[in-house]
Amino acid sequence: MPVIRPISDLRNNFSSISKIIHADDEPIFLTKNGVGDMVVMSIEHYEKQLARLELYQKLNEAQKEIHTGAVGKDAHEVIRNLMEE
Repeated sequence: MPVIRPISDLRNNFSSISKIIHADDEPIFLTKNGVGDMVVMSIEHYEKQLARLELYQKLNEAQKEIHTGAVGKDAHEVIRNLMEE
């Protein structure tokens, strides 16, 4: 369940916000005047999100290549070549 806090908590309770972010490894959603305003997350969580996004982009590119008739390499051959290096 997402953690939602008023933006004033960022100023008034920074240490507790930081502890929650790192303990739960989830972002905290901050509101301003009762409306969503920003998201705060740990660097580790941000980097995981970037890596996940990059993976999805590469998978999407691979699917497009398959649909356009691209022929890939044999997986066993690729693994064998990697193990030889």
